[in-house]
Amino acid sequence: MVSSSFIKKILEKHKTSEKFPSTSSISKFTTQLMLVLFPEQCKNRWQKYEELELKFESLCESLLEILEALEKQLPQSAKDTATIFWGKLPVVYTLLLTDIEAISNGDPAVKSEYEVIRAYPGFYAIFFYRIAHELYLLDVPIVPRVMTEYAHSKTGIDIHPGASIGEHFFIDHGTGIVIGETVIIGKHVKMYQGVTLGALSVAKSMVGTKRHPTVEDNVVIYSGATILGGETVVGSDSIVGGNVWLTRSVPANTTIYHQASTKIRNEKQEK
Repeated sequence: MVSSSFIKKILEKHKTSEKFPSTSSISKFTTQLMLVLFPEQCKNRWQKYEELELKFESLCESLLEILEALEKQLPQSAKDTATIFWGKLPVVYTLLLTDIEAISNGDPAVKSEYEVIRAYPGFYAIFFYRIAHELYLLDVPIVPRVMTEYAHSKTGIDIHPGASIGEHFFIDHGTGIVIGETVIIGKHVKMYQGVTLGALSVAKSMVGTKRHPTVEDNVVIYSGATILGGETVVGSDSIVGGNVWLTRSVPANTTIYHQASTKIRNEKQEK
């Protein structure tokens, strides 16, 4: 049996801990928003303006409910925060269209934009990131991280909502990608699976500092590459090869590659 003293200890935590919106309510809101903006994701198709307007009103209510639970922690009212977010949605939508275009143009396997929206984990992760990023910029606590971690659990792609990512972002395959909080990524960047954009140090004293690298425009980063450090800049139009370990800046138009040593054992020769 669980001891009464332990039960009392946990009970006290339940009584004193701050209320927070459930993960399911946050993930449901973001998923429903995705289904509305990109009907390719679902079977529902709204045919009348009034019907779609009602759906947006329902989404507005859902977001407001989430934000109201955190009102004491927000720099402004939940209603004002929600109003600013919805005002930015058309810009976010346009950014997402550029991401779809980047994937469609950059992957020979893509047959249609429908396929990108419906089947590509990279687009799924980018969608959740872009929604979360706007709430992060509004100083909404924890909710943005819950959104991106939900996408992480679905795709294996870990993008911190604080990262700054430009238009036409293309994640190919994507599994194992890690993008840290203070990463800055320019326009038209392409990234393959297993890439880490991380920090050289995880010391708590570095909170609020630029800990993660900057990747400028038109850079391609191949699978397994690790780029670390807040002062590390990958110059525009560069190519970072697979399995590269990079902790210093490189100028524009640079090709960085990992030179591996491969040995093939010949059993006859060894005998």
